[in-house]
Amino acid sequence: MCNRKKTRVLNVGGVRIGGEHSIKIQSMTNTDTRDIESTCEQIRNLEKAGCEIVRIAVPDMDAAAALAHIKKNVRLPLVADIHFDYLLALESIRNGADKIRFNPGNIGNIDNVKKVAAAAKERRIPIRVGVNSGSLEKDIMKKYGTVTAQGMAESALRHVNLLENLDFTDICISVKSSDVLLTVNAYELLSHNVDYPLHVGVTEAGTVWAGSIKSAAGIAAVLSRGIGDTIRVSLTGDPVQEVLCAKEILKSLRLRKFGVELISCPGCGRTKIDLITIANEVERRCADINKNISVAVMGCAVNGPGEAKAADIGIAGGNGYAVLFKKGEICKKIGDSELVGALMSEIMQLET
Repeated sequence: MCNRKKTRVLNVGGVRIGGEHSIKIQSMTNTDTRDIESTCEQIRNLEKAGCEIVRIAVPDMDAAAALAHIKKNVRLPLVADIHFDYLLALESIRNGADKIRFNPGNIGNIDNVKKVAAAAKERRIPIRVGVNSGSLEKDIMKKYGTVTAQGMAESALRHVNLLENLDFTDICISVKSSDVLLTVNAYELLSHNVDYPLHVGVTEAGTVWAGSIKSAAGIAAVLSRGIGDTIRVSLTGDPVQEVLCAKEILKSLRLRKFGVELISCPGCGRTKIDLITIANEVERRCADINKNISVAVMGCAVNGPGEAKAADIGIAGGNGYAVLFKKGEICKKIGDSELVGALMSEIMQLET
């Protein structure tokens, strides 16, 4: 397990981030926020998938008004995503937002920022300072000549200092880019300079397939350095996929446990069972099993039990059969046609 940097603790609608609390999974709806029914349905789907905090876009006053109705019909904490208009932030706070995401530098003069900070402080809700590589201030771009990790960190610290000067310190920070290495470097620089909780992600990562890979590379690189308190995978597609990807990232780093972890080999010329079909079917059947165990599906008995010896239970294929093993020890043989059923039966009986 990664040794995480200890940060301040924030309360987001009853969900705590930072400190020694587990790394929380976030997502964002892609519905029209003003469509209350569709937005609520998507939020409930996200919750079912394992999302713990959800962000919704608030582009106008109608969306801000919808937030109040959405709040009454969902259980997840709601983060209002605000750009340019401080009045939208104030209205979202009045309507029950559990957190505000905005850049203090893009909502006008200091008086506007002061009003938002005062309202957030009165309601005891945090603010996330969100810096993206595509929207750095002109003077920072001029200073560095291009988008750099130093410029991103400097921009974030500028906004944080602005809030601190207004006596507001319930702050979370993000410094995201679509460039993985730039993102990692920016978070490293920022982490050295603050003890606020950090929201980690690779922005505009891409489609579900490519974006999941890019997000895993970037987010895992940051988390493996002990940096980060909450994550959001950003994908072009159903946001439920963001949550599923985030869970796998945290499971892979042993930072969280989310039910069954599947271990499977790629297969080779020794494989005599339908490995791909079996592995996919086991994964599907295990999706809703609430047991924090590892299950291995290996293609052959030569290396299978040894390579997956850390698994709690698994099978390794033979010629027309497979061996069932637990903790690397072979228990019995199972016929080809019974493989999935027999393995699932053993999984259900396994005590944890």
